[in-house]
Amino acid sequence: MKNKTIFIIAGPTAVGKTSVAVQLAQHLQTKIISADSRQCFKELNIGAAKPSALELQSVHHYFINSHSIHENVNAVIFEQLSLQWADEIFQQNDTAVMIGGTGLYLKAFCEGMDEMPAVDPSIRKKIQEQFEENGIGWLQEEMKISDPEYYRSGEMLNPQRMMRALEVKLGTGASIQSFKSKQKKTRAFSIKKIGLQLPKEQLHQHINARVDDMISKGLLEEAIQLRPYKSLNALQTVGYTEFFEYMEGKISFAEATEKIKKNTRHYAKRQMTWFRKDESIHWIAPDDLRQLKKITEC
Repeated sequence: MKNKTIFIIAGPTAVGKTSVAVQLAQHLQTKIISADSRQCFKELNIGAAKPSALELQSVHHYFINSHSIHENVNAVIFEQLSLQWADEIFQQNDTAVMIGGTGLYLKAFCEGMDEMPAVDPSIRKKIQEQFEENGIGWLQEEMKISDPEYYRSGEMLNPQRMMRALEVKLGTGASIQSFKSKQKKTRAFSIKKIGLQLPKEQLHQHINARVDDMISKGLLEEAIQLRPYKSLNALQTVGYTEFFEYMEGKISFAEATEKIKKNTRHYAKRQMTWFRKDESIHWIAPDDLRQLKKITEC
């Protein structure tokens, strides 16, 4: 496996990762592993910004439409599956391409994940219900009281991570931080990371245009169909939660649209904050194919 290499295309939402990854995979005559925590769900289509039908036909993608929103999917599961897929690709190819904006999933693939304890599902259900009723402010205060260690160093703007941390604390009595060994696993193959970035204003233009395009393609109608499942973990995501609020009469359609754009911009900022901590990423512009070729041929 020493002569096998996986090229990771990372970056914020709407930066243009899919197009670059497809072009690279076609050039290398290989397959793509998606590392996106939403595109794996077959029920989420417009709001998950999946590759187009043509892109999916032109290059085989793993972890696209592979699971149901009713299934439990997390970084530990992704680590196991992605390593299996990489091995499968390497049986026929010397290279593979991975694409994603979910930093934790990419980290799981590259470095491994610590085993987390099993927690009674009823604990998470209760936390979820309270979060839906009281909002992120309540969740942040609960973390401050229940798990000061996580409150000091965890992701306090990410409801999903906070709810996971709170359920571990309530279920085990120990902070989720105590289960993290911080020991990186080594992989038998080489990993090269390529980050795509755009000037802030240009990225925001891309995000706003993408949201408008999603709405014109029927994002609201998709959210209406998914509303019965809005309490599921998979639906606690930008693009759907805002329209659930609109359906409940809490905000207007225009406010929901603007809120999707704003929350997507905030999400992109969090993604870049995560990725910039990784000094092994080679940063390029999405249209800099010359630099991309140089990196992949080194």
